[in-house]
Amino acid sequence: MVKEIDRAGFPIVHVTNLVSVSKVTGANRIVPGYGLVSPFSDPLLTAEEQKAMQKNLVERALKAVSTDVTEQTFF
Repeated sequence: MVKEIDRAGFPIVHVTNLVSVSKVTGANRIVPGYGLVSPFSDPLLTAEEQKAMQKNLVERALKAVSTDVTEQTFF
């Protein structure tokens, strides 16, 4: 779905912990996540550490969506 949305002209970022699936399906903007259940959380971190981690992921995703790419790129 990510590849088709991008092909339609809408930049999209795939934040995932399953990077290998993202690579095989052809997503162009990939941000590796952390947790298996939720790529935006890690239950081993404190609330403050999770907030910093989540902020970092969002900043990387925003950079990815605002970058023109023609092939798979990891952010």
